[in-house]
Amino acid sequence: MSAVLEQVFQVGFLAAIIRIGTPLAFATLGEMFSERAGVLNLGIEGIMLLAAMAGFTGAYFSGSLWIGVLAAIAVGALMGALHALFTVVLGLSQHVCGIGVTLFASGLAYFLYRLVFGQQSVPPSIKGFEPVPIPVLSDIPILGPAVFNQFTLVYMAILAVPIAAFILYRTPWGLSVRMVGENPRAADSAGVSVVSTRFQAVVLGGSLMGLAGAFLVMAQFNAFTFGVVSGRGWVAIALVVFGRWDPWRSAGAALLFAFVDALQLRLQAAGLGHIPYEAFLMLPFVLTIVAMAFMSRNAVAPSALLKPFRREER
Repeated sequence: MSAVLEQVFQVGFLAAIIRIGTPLAFATLGEMFSERAGVLNLGIEGIMLLAAMAGFTGAYFSGSLWIGVLAAIAVGALMGALHALFTVVLGLSQHVCGIGVTLFASGLAYFLYRLVFGQQSVPPSIKGFEPVPIPVLSDIPILGPAVFNQFTLVYMAILAVPIAAFILYRTPWGLSVRMVGENPRAADSAGVSVVSTRFQAVVLGGSLMGLAGAFLVMAQFNAFTFGVVSGRGWVAIALVVFGRWDPWRSAGAALLFAFVDALQLRLQAAGLGHIPYEAFLMLPFVLTIVAMAFMSRNAVAPSALLKPFRREER
């Protein structure tokens, strides 16, 4: 027990929680915007993977990490637009289209990676982002080294939460997003373009998912592998429900999952040899399922979620 506590009560543990939670925060905010507009995006897993591959490829050949980030965001937005085309413009099943986008994007990522890099015995890698300490704040005991000595993308994720809350609750566009997600007929009667607003929200969500993929390959692993996403997209969908479609709560849910994920890594490092390591690996996902089972009972989704809008139907 003392070995476990020794692993947990360290600055590095808090820093690891923030790093693990960063891609989840980006992806969860992206899914939240899409769902608040009434569109479930089950393509998130594939979007993150394809964006990660595009970002890694861009950074690898250009030598610029920011070009890679922009490439990942662009690919995420493009795949979001594809999903919006099917679900918003054509009004097709959001479940089927989302799964289709995941399968298409995943297969395309594998194909393009093999096409560009081939089958190498040693996978290519890049020099990823370096921690950027913030003067004065990084000198604060415990909190400083953990929070204010991080990658630039981590700071972007921290800022993204209040910005997302401000956009959603304090801007006309955010009001339009909430209206089309709750009552698209009323929004249409008020002069809000339901199709345009939903399309924009899904594209914005795809961009944030692309940013999550960029973090994985340019800050967390510094390489692209076929398992780089490892179910984080599916987890983000659950975290949106756990966070009740609110930016602050969704970010808190991402940190909670990151805490459990970081904890299982520390538990493995603590040398608890009598417990199979597979039990530690599945711990975050099991707790997510349990949390979902309890939280989904009282969670109230946007009223128009999964419902296509057709203006001619009354």
